[in-house]
Amino acid sequence: MASNQDLKARRMAALPRGLASQTSVYADRAENAEIWDVDGRRYIDFAGGIAVLNTGHRHPKVMAAAAKQSERFTHTAFQVMGYDGYIDLAERLNAAVPIKNAKTLLMNSGAEAVENAVKIARAATGRGAVIAFNGAFHGRSLLTMGLTGKIVPYKAKFGPFPGEIYHAPFPIAHHGITEEQSLNSLQWLFKTDVEPSSVAAIIIEPVQGEGGFYVAPRSFMRSLREICDQHGILLIVDEVQTGFARTGRLLAIEHYEIEPDIITMAKSLAGGFPLSAITGKAEIMDAPDPGGLGSTYGGSPTSCAAALAVMDVIEEEDLCARAEAIGSRIKDRVSQMKNRNDLPAIGDIRGLGAMVAFELVKDQDSNTPDPDAAKRLVGQAEQNGLVLLSCGVFGNTIRVLVPLTASDELIDEGLDVIEQSLSQISTSA
Repeated sequence: MASNQDLKARRMAALPRGLASQTSVYADRAENAEIWDVDGRRYIDFAGGIAVLNTGHRHPKVMAAAAKQSERFTHTAFQVMGYDGYIDLAERLNAAVPIKNAKTLLMNSGAEAVENAVKIARAATGRGAVIAFNGAFHGRSLLTMGLTGKIVPYKAKFGPFPGEIYHAPFPIAHHGITEEQSLNSLQWLFKTDVEPSSVAAIIIEPVQGEGGFYVAPRSFMRSLREICDQHGILLIVDEVQTGFARTGRLLAIEHYEIEPDIITMAKSLAGGFPLSAITGKAEIMDAPDPGGLGSTYGGSPTSCAAALAVMDVIEEEDLCARAEAIGSRIKDRVSQMKNRNDLPAIGDIRGLGAMVAFELVKDQDSNTPDPDAAKRLVGQAEQNGLVLLSCGVFGNTIRVLVPLTASDELIDEGLDVIEQSLSQISTSA
């Protein structure tokens, strides 16, 4: 087997430099919340494939379901010949989401889900404009890059982007953006840039993912629902990163007690297999004409089987309750680290369920972002055997996306590594 060093050299020759990786090593095998690299070294996984592995690496029930389906057939293209798994999963999602009388379209990735949600919204309303939020991440296709509210690295060098896309500030109180200011900015958009009668949809993440794990206030989400209802605008909720028990509910929107028009889902939906879903009100989903929606690989039979098993696992293992317990455990431990004067300064600690993040700052009094410290922490954690991710518009946020199936002992071990790594980068600074 090739070593990490061998693969690094081959990668440099074979792959474009724009394809970056968080770690410098290469995976050989994984189980639940642990990964072993090709040199045989073990890592605790606090990244979960970027929120894809809420049920862990290779959950036995998910792997068995995928294997069983693969023995039947792996592909027909649903547009050529349908199959039961696609319909089974659509029915399951329709019943699970907080939307009355829903229908579901299946795709491959989060970007495809968002792209198709916008297509459907435009078909249903006869309007073209879409409003997103600063700091949002909605994908890497041209349309979804346009919706994304973060330039580096996602949008740099790739413009121009599609027109009729507008951005409003996301409410982040400790960065000086109040809920009232955000709502006022939205009204200002209606007065200066786009009339509300031209807006097909407003799209929002209940908890911003790449943007920094900022949680949308409940009253803000309810105000958005009211604004959409007032102007005939559809509300699209992007649950690509927040979905499937991560926030302590099957979907984060359940915390808000409002009914969205369309929900986009992906990542942990199929436990590591590529799959995404767009679920919305039936009359909206039916707006495109036959043939207007589809994808060669969308709703892969194997991925559908895996997703049905994922939903079983979430129920059987009560992963929503587990997410709440994990989130509390992480926040309590990071709060203890924050109180240590010998470690780099920790600012805001936040999250919903087990979607938890904390900021590294120059000092706690000023809350000035310290992206260099975040970068050094991620690198030091890797050296100490922990896969950790940063995020945020300022690049100073550390996010934790450990599988919800991880044991308390393993989570504590990972938190020990974070504390050790913070101490090491403080000493070396």
